[in-house]
Amino acid sequence: MQVSIIVVALETQYKERKGDIINLLILIVVASVLGVYLIATTVIITRDGVYYIQQAQKLSSDPVRVIKEYPPGYQFLIFVAHKFVTLFTDNSSLFSWIYTAQSVTLLCRVLSLISLYSVGELLVGARRSFWGLLILIMLPYPAEMGSDALREWPHIFFLSTGLLFLIWGSRFGKWWMFGIAGLAAGLGHTIREECAQIVIYGILWLSFSMFLPRPNIRRLKAVYLMLILLIGFAIPAVPYMKVRGKVLPTKLRIVISYNSECQSSGLEQDSFGGAPAVYTASGIPGDILKALGKLVQRTSEHLMYFFVLPLTVGLYCHFRKLRQVLLTERLFIFAIIVLYVLMMVLLYIHCSYMSRRHCMPIVVFTVFYIPIGLQILARWLSKRTSKNALALRKNRQCWFFILVAVGFSICTAKFYRITPPGWQKQGYIDAAKWLRENTSEKDLIALRGLRIGFYAQRSSRRIYGRNIPGNAKYVVEFLNGKLAGDSIAFNKDVRMRYSVWVNKKEMKKRIFIYEVL
Repeated sequence: MQVSIIVVALETQYKERKGDIINLLILIVVASVLGVYLIATTVIITRDGVYYIQQAQKLSSDPVRVIKEYPPGYQFLIFVAHKFVTLFTDNSSLFSWIYTAQSVTLLCRVLSLISLYSVGELLVGARRSFWGLLILIMLPYPAEMGSDALREWPHIFFLSTGLLFLIWGSRFGKWWMFGIAGLAAGLGHTIREECAQIVIYGILWLSFSMFLPRPNIRRLKAVYLMLILLIGFAIPAVPYMKVRGKVLPTKLRIVISYNSECQSSGLEQDSFGGAPAVYTASGIPGDILKALGKLVQRTSEHLMYFFVLPLTVGLYCHFRKLRQVLLTERLFIFAIIVLYVLMMVLLYIHCSYMSRRHCMPIVVFTVFYIPIGLQILARWLSKRTSKNALALRKNRQCWFFILVAVGFSICTAKFYRITPPGWQKQGYIDAAKWLRENTSEKDLIALRGLRIGFYAQRSSRRIYGRNIPGNAKYVVEFLNGKLAGDSIAFNKDVRMRYSVWVNKKEMKKRIFIYEVL
């Protein structure tokens, strides 16, 4: 009897693992095909992508300066990947760096699916995790970021890996799981500092375990697991902090100093009259509301608006019982959501902007709950369209697939509008091509951005106002389409040599290239 029970259990486990492997293969293939297509059709990478590649190119000659300027983790991945590529080819061209950076991002996006699938399986089950990640793969903006030279997906990879091992560690109490969670958080910290949140969540969870002991984690064990988590984090993070000479992230220190200045400013004004301090305090709720409104807008853009309602319904159903959230692994997802919402609000209050890139982690770590919302909506629709109980279940499945198909159709239509990536800035490539073909490698180009000089493979310096740097041979300027190229005056005599529309469809701005006489 016991043997038959064991055999049945093993067969069930085998079927589950086989199903997981099939699900992951489908997700990886779809994400890879879509990612390769986006990389192959990219017209121009983002401005930040140019910066990351330039920093990666400097790692071999001046690594300390690169580390001090910016978190170097993503740049280091590009550098190592490019070194690997050069083992098979002597070609170290500009586009070899670009394709390497994009490939690193895509690889991290694909690898993230493995850890995210496991996290979703633990939280909502394998089927919902699969559908949630398939929806995530089809969302245009996360897909576009996963094929550009950006650090968002490498950050997500280490964050999700750390989260997965933290959840496993909290379930099974294995020391090596907490060690890997800390190590992943430390490696991710060198890409984006907020990866350190994994350590914070682990310490909080283990602190709770000291007061509310669990079967697999007693008080003394919680203490040494905490130490292992910190040691794992410190292995990559401490050398990075030592070289950089800073412990707190730059943006966090800026926000703290900004808040301190606001408070001190309010106190100084209060000593003169009192009213200005009231204005400062009363402005805070308004700023928070604006920030939350912008966060909802950016998140809705990620979700193509269509998936906002299913996500809201799914989150409500899964997090409505606070006790279950605080005493289970749902606490980690809840903490991630709360922390990122708080960071987005502070970012908007301090910098008055919030991009879709900043909001992407919120979408990534809540996408598991979209299938739950879709199932609830499908159940509601089937009850109103089914004539009898026998047709209810069948109609429920039909409505679920109809809702998913409608969402994918919206995503496909959006892909058609935003691809190929960077098509709106084809003029940048045309201007860079002209500079590459009509200037000398020794010529210095004065311009306002990085990308034209980067693609032209020419040394460049930023121009401020109309003051041309002393040794610049050419100037690149952006003007409203209504303005003529000879309508502006620089501090030196120039001659217009070339002009092109930034976007030939919209024809709003032109790029003008001037030769300094």
